[in-house]
Amino acid sequence: MKRAALFFMYDKQGIVDRYVLELLKDINTCVDRLIIIVNGSINDEGVKAFDKISDKVIYRENKGFDVYAYRYGLSYLRSKDINVWDEVVMFNFTNFGPVYPFSEAFDKMDGIDVDFWGLTMHHGMKEDPYCRCRYGCIPEHIQSSFIAVRKSLFSKDEFWDYWDNMPAIDDYVDAIVNHEAVFTKYFSDMGYRYASYVDTLDLKDIHPYPLMMMPKFLIEERRCPVFKRKTFFNYYEEFLDVSTGCQAKELYDYLKDNNLYDTNLIWESILRTGNMYDIKERMQLNYILDENDNEEHKSELRMALMMHIYFTDKIEYCRNYAMSMPKGTDIYISTDTEEKKCEIEKGFEKLCGYKVNVVLTKNRGRDVSALLVCFSPYVKDYDLVCFVHDKKAYQSYPYMIGEQFGYHCFENTLATSGYVNGIIKLFEEEERLGLLTPPTPHHGPYFKIIGNEWTENFNNTVKKAKQWKLSVPIEEDKPTVAPFGTCFWFRTKALEGAYELKLGYDDFSPEPIGANDGDIMHVIERLYPVFAQEKGYYSAWVMTKRYASAEITNLYHYLRDYNTDLFGRYGVVERDVLRRSIANKGKIGIKNRIHALLGEKTYSKIWAMKEKIIKKL
Repeated sequence: MKRAALFFMYDKQGIVDRYVLELLKDINTCVDRLIIIVNGSINDEGVKAFDKISDKVIYRENKGFDVYAYRYGLSYLRSKDINVWDEVVMFNFTNFGPVYPFSEAFDKMDGIDVDFWGLTMHHGMKEDPYCRCRYGCIPEHIQSSFIAVRKSLFSKDEFWDYWDNMPAIDDYVDAIVNHEAVFTKYFSDMGYRYASYVDTLDLKDIHPYPLMMMPKFLIEERRCPVFKRKTFFNYYEEFLDVSTGCQAKELYDYLKDNNLYDTNLIWESILRTGNMYDIKERMQLNYILDENDNEEHKSELRMALMMHIYFTDKIEYCRNYAMSMPKGTDIYISTDTEEKKCEIEKGFEKLCGYKVNVVLTKNRGRDVSALLVCFSPYVKDYDLVCFVHDKKAYQSYPYMIGEQFGYHCFENTLATSGYVNGIIKLFEEEERLGLLTPPTPHHGPYFKIIGNEWTENFNNTVKKAKQWKLSVPIEEDKPTVAPFGTCFWFRTKALEGAYELKLGYDDFSPEPIGANDGDIMHVIERLYPVFAQEKGYYSAWVMTKRYASAEITNLYHYLRDYNTDLFGRYGVVERDVLRRSIANKGKIGIKNRIHALLGEKTYSKIWAMKEKIIKKL
């Protein structure tokens, strides 16, 4: 067939990622003309790349999402005589791929007598969750990220009537209910035939959206050539409502282990555009390592342990954990007085096999200035650094609360030599790993951190991020993957941006600062993973097996306690219903109880009827 392809592209920052070019490079082997339609603008590098790979690039205002971009592109083809083509392909940037050459799909579909086809199907929903679809439900439909239309359809007036009468597309839901969800049924009701390259009819009762919910299966068993970018940052609730949430991680591991797709293309895109919390959650970036692993491991990485010791009664405690580092490791210790320096040197003199260097720092900025100012001249000499500092946190009584916070930090950072070797191997194996930190504490008063990770620091963090030209997404309703307690491992390249600021002691507040939240120290603590992400590295949690066992026990205990109390107040209902009731402080409790009683299907129908009545009024 003689084919023309319309490719839609939009990027908030005007950047064309490499995965887009790989997508276009492959499809170019299957089409005779490639037209790229850009909503908004792209940078000079992107312009050059698109000019090189396509026959024409059309730039238009960022209006109407992909729907109006396709309409514009179709009108352009029509003005040039669209009937010279046997098939017109409309596809966009929302897919990664191809995992398998697009030629496989085109070769197969060339032999099938249909009027339009796509790569994948959404099998529809009996209800309309948006209450805006003309059919009162979400019908089965070809997914609009890739639709091929043949001359038998686009040569007909009704095809152009569809586009000429397209309602305004002002938001994402408009694009779904006015195009994606209706295109297939609209034309199939007229007698036009359609098909999907990837056959998922047998999966429709498992889930109506196999491409999102079963991506690994479709690639492994059905040779699906693409997978959705949204897999790595979509609403996690959509996964958890029907599964264990493993889709993104399983897909990524399968692609990587079988060398089916360059996973760097995935990281480049999602780390630039996604929220790190979303990425960590979807990719389940949690590492549980065996503290009893005694396997010898020699690394070529240049590494150092950097410690800040303020409390001299913690010298022995810190020294014992320092012994977990491989022999020959350089150890740097900062403190604020000559007297303490002498005590530390004496306390560490029995530490054989290590080069220990104790340096003086100002007691202004505490552990943060120690890392970013005092140790700045040394960091550049290493590939990998572990940073810890003595933890007391005596603002909480009994003092065991603070002591356990210290244990939480040190144990999950420097538990044993075997555990440390495991961490080093991780950094060797995972080239995109930039920051490795213990999980967020939640015992005692630290319980209130979860769900309140920003505390009083969000506005100041955003302000500093803007000042320091950090562009990755920071959102108030999503926590930063921060090393709370400031004990963590980092690849030095990941924090280059922080050191390039060349901060000095005067950039930090003078003592005493007390527990003053919102201080620059707390801001920087939350920006460490942002600096890493800006450089193209991800942040993750790490725990010992022993600690992870306790963590599972504790979190289940919390969840059961909360569920028990909340069910007593709101009834035993589904998670989303319960959450809405809590969020609204019980104000819509009755509505949610009705929702739970009637079920989703009946409730949606009644709600849709109500909306229609309101509109008529």
